[in-house]
Amino acid sequence: KLSEIRLLDRKIKSELIQSLDDCKGETKVSVLEGDIRDRELLRRACKGAALVFHTASLIDVTGAVEYSELYGVNVKGTQLLLETCIQENVASFIYTSSIEVAGPNPHGDPIINGNEDTPYSSCLKFSYSKTKYEAEQICLQASGELLRNGGHLATCALRPMFIYGPGCRFTLDHLRNGIRNGNVLMRTSRRNAKVNPVYVGNAALAHLQAGRALKDSQKRAVMGGNFYYISDDTPPISYSDFNYAVLSPLGFRIKERPILPFSLLYLLAYLMELLHVVLRPFLKFTPPLNRQLLTMLNTPFSFSYQKAHRDFGYCPRYDWEEARKCTS
Repeated sequence: KLSEIRLLDRKIKSELIQSLDDCKGETKVSVLEGDIRDRELLRRACKGAALVFHTASLIDVTGAVEYSELYGVNVKGTQLLLETCIQENVASFIYTSSIEVAGPNPHGDPIINGNEDTPYSSCLKFSYSKTKYEAEQICLQASGELLRNGGHLATCALRPMFIYGPGCRFTLDHLRNGIRNGNVLMRTSRRNAKVNPVYVGNAALAHLQAGRALKDSQKRAVMGGNFYYISDDTPPISYSDFNYAVLSPLGFRIKERPILPFSLLYLLAYLMELLHVVLRPFLKFTPPLNRQLLTMLNTPFSFSYQKAHRDFGYCPRYDWEEARKCTS
């Protein structure tokens, strides 16, 4: 029986709390609002807890957030949370990482149905990817750390693919842009650049199943210090075609070809990045497109969830049709 769930975030919407009231049963739900860099707040959140799901992160794919802020939250915040877990004898720690810590690299080298052992020459240049990777490494290296009560901390990291579902801010951005463009979605990725997005319900389920598995001593020994790719049975599809699949029931069409050839878009992205550097001292300018984002949108990059299935029993609950319908 679960006695209490504690939610910690900078701001928690009242609608979320109301939605939990209907399904919490006898479990107490406590809300703590504040910054992950607040040591005292973390101490209150972790005191007496058995398991921490660390999903807090600043997400930035356009370069809008200062590196110092990304590093402070994503890396320093993670370090502080782990230190607090050790002081408060939290036995298990699950870190929500990202597919972006794997790549794709600047050359756009593809991976098709890869796994955790697939060799890949990764070179992370974007601040978000770098800080997520560093935070992930801190988590994995902390596995086995001695707790104050004599026990040992077990950690693992989950690397979900692009997470989609109701209210996804990226899908909403494409929706708004499509409306402005006369209900036509712009194509920014090539058809053959297939990825395998994961539905939010399945990503959440993977966290729960990993958390349960860490209570088992044998599975704990296998999982500790490891990372896992989390995908589901969403068919491999390009980002642009995925947006069309989700938004077409709402009456949207899609451009068959990108506005410009990839090489020309890449050059434009490079020039915009240069402009960003030049204007930075005088004007806050965030390019709508950068080379890493363009490469990510146009590189085949898909992974299997079989290791998660093998090590802690992850099995997607929601199929593609249900996930697509809920998202639409």
